[in-house]
Parts: sequence; C-alpha cells; structure tokens
Amino acid sequence: MLTLARESRGWKQDDVATAMRELEGEGSKVGQAYVSRAESGRVTVSGERLELYARALDYPVELLTLNETEVGAGPGIVHHRKKQAVVAQDLRRIHAALNLARVQVRRLVDGAPRHAPHALPSIEVDDYTSPEEAARAVRKKWGVERGPLDSVVALLEGAGGLVLRRSLVSPMALDSGAESVPLDAVSGLLPGEDPIVLLNEGTPADRQRFTLAHELGHMVMHQVPNSEQEKQANRFAAELLMPARDIRDDLAGVVDLRALVRLKPRWRVSMWALLRRAHTLNAITDWQYRNLAVEMTTLGYRTTEPLGLDSEQPNAVNQVVRWHLSQGRTPEELACAVLLNPDEFDRLYLGGAGASARRPAETRDLIPFTEVEP
Repeated sequence: MLTLARESRGWKQDDVATAMRELEGEGSKVGQAYVSRAESGRVTVSGERLELYARALDYPVELLTLNETEVGAGPGIVHHRKKQAVVAQDLRRIHAALNLARVQVRRLVDGAPRHAPHALPSIEVDDYTSPEEAARAVRKKWGVERGPLDSVVALLEGAGGLVLRRSLVSPMALDSGAESVPLDAVSGLLPGEDPIVLLNEGTPADRQRFTLAHELGHMVMHQVPNSEQEKQANRFAAELLMPARDIRDDLAGVVDLRALVRLKPRWRVSMWALLRRAHTLNAITDWQYRNLAVEMTTLGYRTTEPLGLDSEQPNAVNQVVRWHLSQGRTPEELACAVLLNPDEFDRLYLGGAGASARRPAETRDLIPFTEVEP
C-alpha cells in the first residue's frame, strides 16, 4: 500500500523522503533508503512515523494500512488505449490510480441502490468468433436498436460498469494512426467486482465514444490478454458503434470530406474513425484512404475537426454519491469511508462543489436517486 500510494502521486521514493523530512523538520534522518525498506517490508512503519508517512502522501493512515489483498489488481487485468505512448512512471501512476479508484467506488456503492439491467458477457474471440461477431452479440443481448448508439456510457453503466473521469495523460492529437492511439482510458475487471473505466480528462470528445467502446471490447473479450487485443478491441468498437449492415448505405456514395462531415453527427464518432471504417469496409480504396488522410492532416484535422461532438457524461457514480448525501451523510463522512482526505474527495467526486454539498440536505437541489434516468 505504501508503494501504491506513492505511485498514485507520480512520485519516486526520494520524493516521499523529501516530503517527510520537510514535515518532520530539522534533524530528520528520513532518506530514500528508509522509504525503500518500508515499501519492501524490511522495516515496520507505525505510530508517529506512520502518521508522518500519511501526511507526506496526503492520504489517511487507514489507506496505508489496508491489507494488500483488498486492492489486489495487477497489470494482468488492466487494459489501456494505448500504453505504448506512456512512459513507465506515468503507467505505474495510472495503474495505482485505477487500483485506488476500485477501492473507493467499491466502498461507495456498497449498500447503495443501483440500476444495472444487463450482465457483462464473456465472449472468447478465436478462429470461429471474430471481434465483429462479439460486438454484434453484445448489441443483440442487450437489445440495442439498429443504427448509431444513443450513449456508450449508458451502455457500460447499464452493465454495472463505473466510469470515472481522471487526469491520466496530457491531451493528444485526435488521430495518431490506425492502431497507435494515445492512452485515452484505462479499465479493469476482477471477478466479483464491477467493471471500472478511468476516462482521461484530456480525451477529445470526438474520440471519447470510440475509446469507451474499445474498453468495453476488452472487458467482453479479453479475460486472458493476448498480443492482438488492441486490434481486436478496435474492431469490436468499430462494429459496435458503426455496424457494417447499418453504415454501408451511408458509405455507398462518394466518400469525401463533405461526406465525413455529414456523417459525423449522425454516428457521433470522429471523421478519422469514419474514414478508417470506410476503408475497412472497402467503401474506398487504399489510394483514396491515403489521399483523404493527407487532406485531413493538411487542414489541421488531427487536432481539431469540424462539428465538435459533446462529451458523454458518466452518471452512475454521481447517482450513488447523491444518494448518500440525500440520506444525510456528509462529504466528510464519505471521504472517510472511501479512505480519502476531504479535499481530494471533494475534487474527485463532488467536482469541487464541496461547499454547497455541505449545506443542509433540505436546502440542496439534490436529485432523488430513484428518479434519475440510468
């Protein structure tokens, strides 16, 4: 837990030692070697030293003393879109943030009423079942109507998924190649737990739906990781958002920039996603694909496209927090329950609205949990 807490801050061991020395004051002998021994279990951290450790990391003492099995998740259950673009230290920070988010939301949802009408299926992709078939099976199983999806967030949350916005990496270009995509999100799924997705705060809205569908593809298909899983998740997302049988007619005419701009608000994906879909479905040739990609790059569409899309807003966790507040629990009590300091709970789960949330319940404009659309 000491390691997890440190990595969630993006710190090195020496950073922890420096913070502890500054808090302890003159004469402090805490160094990087002490932090290393503490993290490896070669020295016991307790009493005043444990409190100092917690203050340095800005976490409650209770978080640092959790049994490691309560956190449990390792890289084997973590999926990314896409980790090659992220340095190792940032990747460790993101993994730690995902693990801590799992601890937090597990405690938040415990006992709270929720609406999740669908179960997350497990579909093994092999020589007989393609990612596209897996996506079609999901749409059929969950009763999704033909054509564009109304909301990918609602689809995830309807299967018990919990989507949170977190600052993972700096914003990146809309398109960075057909397969090499920056880390827009990270997801995890352990047996007996709710699926969880951390959506990067910097993800362009034009790419958000594809990113979430990509993560859903991992959860459905990749209980056991494989070397082709990123390509498979992309194929799943493309079919889930732009089913071949539904979009072919839209791509039957001339596919040029005007067509991509026209189709973007209908299918609510980026022009780049539409361009790749047209190419995959053989609606355009390799030559047309390359020329359109060059034209879009020249026009600056790698960073900003026409007709920007609105972001989909996660709702399930917000509903749970509102329900707790409507039951008379204070933000401070919720922060204690999820093992965060009040200011960080305010920032992560109340959107910085802690002051208004602390007013008496009868004076707050809270939406009753049971009246919120799933």
